[in-house]
Amino acid sequence: MAEVLRIGCGCGFWGDSAAGPAQLVAQGDIDVLVLDYLSEITLSLLARARRKRPELGYTPDFISDVMRPLAGQIAARRIKVIANAGGVNPGGCRDALQQVLDELGVRLSVAVVLGDDISARLDELRAAAVADMETGGPLPAQVVSANAYLGAFPIAQALGRGADIVITGRCADSSMALAPMIHAFGWGPADSHKLAMGSLAGHIIECGPQATGGIITDWRASADDWDDIGYPIVECAADGGFVVTKCAGTGGLVTPATVAEQITYEVHDPARYILPDVVCDFTQVRLEDLGADRVRVSGARGLPATSTYKASLTYADGFRCTATLMIVGAEAAKKAAAVGAAILKRTRRMFSERGWADYRAVSVEVLGAESMYGPHARTADTREVILKIAVAHASEAPLELFAREIFPSATSMAQGITGFAGGRPAVQPVVRLASCLIPKAGVAVTVEMCGQVMPAPSEPPGASAAAESVAPRLAPVATPGDGPGVEVPLVRLAHGRSGDKGDNANIGVLARRPEFVPVLAAQLTPPAVRAYMAHLLAGEVERYDWPGLCGWNFVLRRALGGGGMASLRHDPQGKSYAQILMDMPVRVPASWLEAGGPLGAAS
Repeated sequence: MAEVLRIGCGCGFWGDSAAGPAQLVAQGDIDVLVLDYLSEITLSLLARARRKRPELGYTPDFISDVMRPLAGQIAARRIKVIANAGGVNPGGCRDALQQVLDELGVRLSVAVVLGDDISARLDELRAAAVADMETGGPLPAQVVSANAYLGAFPIAQALGRGADIVITGRCADSSMALAPMIHAFGWGPADSHKLAMGSLAGHIIECGPQATGGIITDWRASADDWDDIGYPIVECAADGGFVVTKCAGTGGLVTPATVAEQITYEVHDPARYILPDVVCDFTQVRLEDLGADRVRVSGARGLPATSTYKASLTYADGFRCTATLMIVGAEAAKKAAAVGAAILKRTRRMFSERGWADYRAVSVEVLGAESMYGPHARTADTREVILKIAVAHASEAPLELFAREIFPSATSMAQGITGFAGGRPAVQPVVRLASCLIPKAGVAVTVEMCGQVMPAPSEPPGASAAAESVAPRLAPVATPGDGPGVEVPLVRLAHGRSGDKGDNANIGVLARRPEFVPVLAAQLTPPAVRAYMAHLLAGEVERYDWPGLCGWNFVLRRALGGGGMASLRHDPQGKSYAQILMDMPVRVPASWLEAGGPLGAAS
């Protein structure tokens, strides 16, 4: 049994820098390299590619940018590789990789995990009245892709059979890091607390350098060396404890704040984070700064896994087109709004003349005039903006007309319009997401290796629903005397991170000091956050306490205009939402700003 397992994540999404895997292989002294390529939208893109060419459907970057240049070093250093690069064609990915390994003369055994594609079961699921988790409605009639989120145990089985490289299709992102811990330490389905800790380790590193100084609130702390930012490594022990770190001498930083922000990323209820192998309770997670870019993590607890997998379905739903123009000069924002209104009015008149239906949806944003801030914007008088007009329609022809009617604005509308060098905007299909729960018992998972097909071990069977955890509350903290109050922006008291799940956004807000907790708890109520962010969301706001991190997770429902490729917004994933909320004014005692106070210059 290994004493410490070092796992590095060199890729957080399809399109991440090739520098990450190269850095970890050369400098990381890692045992396992994890590469996370997939999102729901990525799967739909790969599915369309495979329909055109059956041999495609995987992420080719894995082979061209990682394995071809690094296979020799990976073999020499005996590094295991786990990647969900298989997309909708794991077997095709394996075959392409094997061809490259043969060309290079590198002997590495490759296994694939199959079974996540549930397309063939959709009629059965519809007949059983399986519903969309978000809307409660029926599943879409026609889908582009349909995949269950598999867990870690099949990957661990492949490692146990001697695989050097394991390629998967859709699986829970964190399961790729959990699997080598299961294999190395002999964990079983009943080891819930260890599985929760291993899942937390995977969750922290799954987005690459987001845990090591990327996209942190206090950005100046890492900005000087973003060019060589270190990719994350977790040093994992058999008892489930682990340390987050990065390659020595690389950029970025690892502190409790950088790790805490990433823990909150794309989590909804931290007391009940449901994964295929375990239901995690992250509310009592504790972070200890060990110095030198090392943070010890402890305190995750596990509950029995559920009897279902989450499955994501993507489906086509009409078309979209997005155009951008630069507008320069006095009153640029007002001119941009007028140009956008005129283009929409003209094209709508032309639609009517042709007997076409109206747009399904439109989105006009004036970038540079703080459109994302809505009523909180401060730069309406800026003299240089980008006008973004995005439209959706059931048919392609009306959007082709829209694309042609963008350029005429340069001679018929406001002076100062420019930025046409990129040509006409392209019309693209709209892809939407639906999610559902399906019984694990009906999903046949297999591992293929060396020409053999082996049934994967059953996922933890769980119960019909996960055991209930008791959502903890933040412990009371002594409050300062009331005194006169003053307003400061939230960022003075907290840092945050936002992300997306379909059409919902989450914002983790973490107090900078324990004494700030009661002040923030009283003011950052769900109604207050909803009122501040009302221009961006159509649903409600939920707040979950996160005592271990001295903060909260806010879930904003129907906040992304459909989310992903279905959204017409410039930010369809809520990446900016934490930054917007950080400007929310909160009232604090005036004494806090005095010398020696927690917000004073000498504090």
